[in-house]
Amino acid sequence: MRRDQLEHAIRTVCQIIGAPAVIVVGSQSILGTFDEEQLPAEATMSIEVDILPIADDNHETARLADLIEGVAGEFSPFEELHGFSLDGVDLETCALPEGWRERLVKVQNANTAAPSGEPQFTGWCLDKEDLCVAKLCALREKDQNFVAALMEAHLIDVQTIVDRLPTVEHRHHKSADRRSHGCDHGRDLARKSAMPSRR
Repeated sequence: MRRDQLEHAIRTVCQIIGAPAVIVVGSQSILGTFDEEQLPAEATMSIEVDILPIADDNHETARLADLIEGVAGEFSPFEELHGFSLDGVDLETCALPEGWRERLVKVQNANTAAPSGEPQFTGWCLDKEDLCVAKLCALREKDQNFVAALMEAHLIDVQTIVDRLPTVEHRHHKSADRRSHGCDHGRDLARKSAMPSRR
């Protein structure tokens, strides 16, 4: 996926739900910090943009997330036309570290604007280390590979990830243990990547 596609996604999803701004929480939020040319291939492989609508409560967030997926989700005409899909998520599905909102990266330019040029919609992308925390807590191989690729490319700060992992809130009681194990695994992975290699 490319940066211009991310900007297109931001514009489209804001128009779908009638909002001035949204939060990008999936792997493609890395494009808020880096252009695709700066990133390893593993970081831009996904053709799904995870969008967290901004609302007063999680019930409304979930409703808007469903709306997004219904209009432009996987296998939709939107995906068929543009080559990527929009996946609405809510706070219950996001494992994010303490203070993540204060570190969001703003994406707003002519490409995020409506056809008339106004308004210019805004996409708030996760900070790169916050994104990696969320990925490591997901316990999926593809997410661990994503983080490992960024580590190998020296695009993220390993110690920052290690420090933020314990601050993730367990919003799902059923998945609390699972997330805890994911954080432990991520912490080990981060420490190993920071160790000098033996030759």
